[in-house]
Amino acid sequence: MDDKNESGFEPLIVTFCCYWCAYTGADLAGTSRLQYPTNIRIIRVQCSGMVHPNLVIEALTKGADGVLMLGCHPGDCHYLEGNLRARSRADAISLMLEDFGLEPERFRLEWVSASEGPRFAQVVTEMVEQVKKLGPSPYRVGVGV
Repeated sequence: MDDKNESGFEPLIVTFCCYWCAYTGADLAGTSRLQYPTNIRIIRVQCSGMVHPNLVIEALTKGADGVLMLGCHPGDCHYLEGNLRARSRADAISLMLEDFGLEPERFRLEWVSASEGPRFAQVVTEMVEQVKKLGPSPYRVGVGV
């Protein structure tokens, strides 16, 4: 596994961020000048519960090495139960990954509030390191970062 890291592999992580919490947490991480890997591409969504499993699978089969879905903590959802829907969808996504021959570690759902800039940076760093250990996605062919 270490030889993949020595080859200079840098994963591409598509990150779906809830507008009300996680996206604001990402903004706080940036304005606080916290250090975290630049391997992520943020897609702002109104609610993590709006992220359909097909969007995650499409990102992974079109060349992303991992997908991170970040939403409000349970009980704090602007749309009341959207993050609970996200949790249910995350279970479905985990089952789908096996069908596509992908490791379950390529997908992760986490809760990040608007005031948790350091947590955002920590989750991103952990995800990038985890995917680095896995190596490139088998679907990644000629994908530019």
